[in-house]
Amino acid sequence: MARRRQVETDSDTLSHTMSSSTSDRKDSNEKQSAIDVEISDTERIFEDELNVTEDDLRKAKDFAETIDLETTKKMMENVLKIHERDPNFPFAVLVRIHEFLSNEDVFERPEKHEDLIWEMKLEAALITNNSPYAEVRAVVSNEDDPDMPSSTIRMWTIGIAFSIFLAFINQLFSIRQPQIFVESNVAQLLAYPVGKAWEKLMPDWGFTLWGIRHSLNPGPFNKKEHMLIAIMATTSKSLPYSQYIVWTQVMPHWFNQQWARSFGYQILIAISTNFLGYGLAGLTRRFLVYPSYCVWPATLVTVALNSALHNESNFPVPGPLRKIFTMSRFKFFMLAFGAMFVYFWLPNWLVPVMTAFSWMTWIAPKHRDLNILTGFNNGMGLLNFWPTWDWNVLLFTGIDPLMVPAFSTFNSVAGCFVLGWLSVGLWYANVWNTGYIPIVSNKMFNHWGGIYNVSMALNEQGLYDNEKYMNYSAVYLSAAQVVAYFSFFAVYSSTVMYVTLFHRYEIAMGFKSLWRSLRNRGPRQGSLASGDYEDVHVRLMRAYPEVSEYWYFGVLVVAAATGMAGIATYPTYTTIGVVPYGIILALLFVVPTGIIRAMTGVEVTLNVLAEFIGGMWVEGNALAMNFFKSFGYVTCAHALSFSNDLKLAHYLKIAPRQTFAAQMVATLISTFVCVGVFQFQMDIPDVCTPDAPMRFTCPTPQTFYTASVLWGTIGPLKIFGANGQYSWSLLGWPIGFAAPLLFYLLIRKYPRNRFVRQIHPVAIWTGALNYCPYSFSYMWPSVPIAWLSWIYIRGRYLAFWSKYNFVLSAAFSAGVAIAGILMLFTVQWYGIEIKWWGSTQAVAGCEGKPCLLKTLGPNERFYPWWDGTRVPAP
Repeated sequence: MARRRQVETDSDTLSHTMSSSTSDRKDSNEKQSAIDVEISDTERIFEDELNVTEDDLRKAKDFAETIDLETTKKMMENVLKIHERDPNFPFAVLVRIHEFLSNEDVFERPEKHEDLIWEMKLEAALITNNSPYAEVRAVVSNEDDPDMPSSTIRMWTIGIAFSIFLAFINQLFSIRQPQIFVESNVAQLLAYPVGKAWEKLMPDWGFTLWGIRHSLNPGPFNKKEHMLIAIMATTSKSLPYSQYIVWTQVMPHWFNQQWARSFGYQILIAISTNFLGYGLAGLTRRFLVYPSYCVWPATLVTVALNSALHNESNFPVPGPLRKIFTMSRFKFFMLAFGAMFVYFWLPNWLVPVMTAFSWMTWIAPKHRDLNILTGFNNGMGLLNFWPTWDWNVLLFTGIDPLMVPAFSTFNSVAGCFVLGWLSVGLWYANVWNTGYIPIVSNKMFNHWGGIYNVSMALNEQGLYDNEKYMNYSAVYLSAAQVVAYFSFFAVYSSTVMYVTLFHRYEIAMGFKSLWRSLRNRGPRQGSLASGDYEDVHVRLMRAYPEVSEYWYFGVLVVAAATGMAGIATYPTYTTIGVVPYGIILALLFVVPTGIIRAMTGVEVTLNVLAEFIGGMWVEGNALAMNFFKSFGYVTCAHALSFSNDLKLAHYLKIAPRQTFAAQMVATLISTFVCVGVFQFQMDIPDVCTPDAPMRFTCPTPQTFYTASVLWGTIGPLKIFGANGQYSWSLLGWPIGFAAPLLFYLLIRKYPRNRFVRQIHPVAIWTGALNYCPYSFSYMWPSVPIAWLSWIYIRGRYLAFWSKYNFVLSAAFSAGVAIAGILMLFTVQWYGIEIKWWGSTQAVAGCEGKPCLLKTLGPNERFYPWWDGTRVPAP
C-alpha cells in the first residue's frame, strides 16, 4: 500500500507542477488534468500491478473497452503458455492471470469480478498495442510513419563511409597491444553531426527512378536513416575470424605457410565465415526476432541513444527525492556522456589504483591468503566489498548492469561467487598441483610452474612429437581455469536442456511459422504460428515487403560454397566437411543460445565446444582444428550478432529489404577492406614479434596459435580424456543437463515462489566463465548498480527509470569509448605515465607478481615424475 500511495502522490505532485507552470501552457495542463480524472483509483493500483506508467495505462484504456471477455480469456491463455516461465514478465501479472483463468465464477458471473476482468483487459490491450515489457516500452515507440525515408543517398553515403572507417580502424589495430576497437554506438554518435551537417549544407538535387524521387537532401536527418547507418557500422565492425587462421599460417615463427598470403584464399574463407551466420540469422527470425519475448537487451541501449538524439518531445516525470524531472533525454545524455568522458581519465591514467581497487590488500600487500581472497589482479576477489571505481571494468565481462535484466546479473554473479570458492578449495588442497601455479590465470603451465612452451612438443614440421612431449611436460591449468572449463561443458548441456524444458512451446511456434513461410513462399512480415498473439511491432512491420527465407538460404549456400572452394583449392590438409560441420553445430545451438541471449542478455559462445570437437576429430593437425574451430564458433556467433541487428530494425520499423541490403553491403565492404588491410599488415617489419613497431605484437593471434597447437596438435584427449588429469571436468556435461531439470521441478512444485522463478541455471554457469584472466572483482560491482536501477528505481519511479535508464547506459558506454580512443592516441601512444603511489600501489606485492601456495626448489618439478627422477628445468 505504501508503494501505491507513492504512485498516487507522485501523480498528484506531477499534476500540481504542470498546472502551476506559465500561462501559455495553461490550456494543455487543463486538458492533461481532465485526462488524469479518467484514471480511476482502481486503475492507479493497476499501474503498480501491471508494471506500467500512467501514460501506458491511459493509452491502453480505449482498446481495452473494445475487448470482450471471451477474447480476453483466449489471449491470457496464450500469454500464460508463452510467458509463464519468462523471468522478464511481471510476476504479479502472472499471478493475476492464474487467478483469472482458474476461477470459473469469473466467466459464469462476470459482474462480480469487474476489477479483475478490467485488469485483464488492460493487460491484453498493453500486449496488443505495445510490448509486455516495461524496458521495451521505455525506449521503443509503438507508432510508425511508413513514409519516413530511410534508404536515402545520404544514408548510403554515410553508412558506407562509416563501414569503411570501422573496418579499417578495427582491423589495423586488432594486432596492437592494447587493441583499439571502435564500437557501433560510437559510430552512431559520430554519425549524428555528420547527418545533421548534410541536412543543413547539401542542396535538394535529385532524380526519379521507378517513380520514386531520390534527392541529395530528402529533408531532416531522421531516426530510421540513422539506425540503418548504425546497423551498417555494427555489421562492419566485426572482423573476419578467418584472419586468425591466416596469421598462424603466414608467420615464419609459427607454421610458415607462405602460400596463405594469397588474396584469393583469404577472401574466399573470409566471405564464407562472414556470410554463413547471416544466412542463418534470416532463417531463424521467427525464433529470435519477431517474438515479443525476444527482447535483446543490448538493442535497447542503441535504441535509447537513437531516441535521445532524434526525439524532440519532452515530458516531466516524477522521480527520487519527490522531485519532478523535466530534463530532456538529449540533454541528459550529453551531461552523462561529458561526465564519464572526464571521469574516465582518472582510473585509467591519472589514478590507476581506482581501477584495481584492492584496498584490503594494502594492509599487507605480500600476504598470500589476504590477496587470494580479496585481490583484484592475482586473487579471486571474493571478499572485496568494492573492488573498482572504473565503469569499464563492469563491461569487461559483457554485463552492463543498466542494460541486462537484474535477474541475469544476480544469477551470473552468484554462479561466479559459488564456483569461485571451488577454485579456492582446489588451490589450497593443491589438487593437480594447482598450488604451484597462480590461482587465476588463463595461461598453460609446465612441470616447473612456468609458461608452457608448445614448441618443445613439436617436430621440425610443427607436428606433434610424442617423444619430445613425454620428455618435456604435460599441460597444467590454474584452479580457476579448470573450473571455467567445467562450467563451459555444463553451460552447453544446460542451455539445450533449459530451452527444451522452458521454451519448447515457443520453439514449436517458430517451426510452424517457418514451415508456413516456406510453403507459401510469400510470408507476411512477422507472421507467427497459430496460438501466439502479435504485438504492435509485428503488426506495424506488415506495412513493408518481407525478405523471403529463400534469399537467406541462397546467401547460406553461396557462403558455404566459397568456404569449400577456399579449403579444397589450397593445400589446407583439411576436409571440406568443416563447412557443413560448422553449419550443423550452429543449427543445433543457434536457437537455444539465441533465446537465452535475447531474453537475458547472457551470451553463450561455442568456441570451447568447437575446438574440443575439432581437436578430437583431427588430433595432431592444428591447421585443420583451426578450421573446425572457426566455422564451428563464428557461424553461430555471427548469426546471433545479425539477429541482434534485425531486432534493431524491427524496433525502428525499418523495411526488411532495406535492412537486408544494408547488412549485405556492409558485410561485403568490411570483408574486402579487412583483407586488404591484412595484406598490408603481413608485410610490416617484425610484425607479431616483441620488436614490432607501433606495438603490433599480435596478442590475439598469439593466443589463437597457442590454442591451435594445444587443442589441435596435442589434442583435448590428453588433457580431458580418460587418461587426462582433468577428465573429471567432463562431469560438467551431466551436471549441466541435471541443473535445469532440478529448477524445472522446483518451479512446478512452487509456481508462486518469486525467488525460485528468478533462478536461471544457464546464467549461473556463465558467471564462472568469466574467470581467467578476470576475477570476481569484475563481477560483484554490477550487483548494487543493478539493484539500484532495476529493483529500487524501476519499482518506485517507473516513468523516471523508463526515460533515463538506457540513455544513461548509452552515455556511459560512449563516454568510455571516446575517452579510451583519445587516451590511446595521446598519452598512451607516446608512453606518457605519471609515477606516484596511485599508479604503483595497484601492482604492489602479490597484485604485481602472483603469490603461490607452494614453491619448487632448484632443479625440481612436480608430478608426474615420468622417469622417477628429479629432472632439471630446461
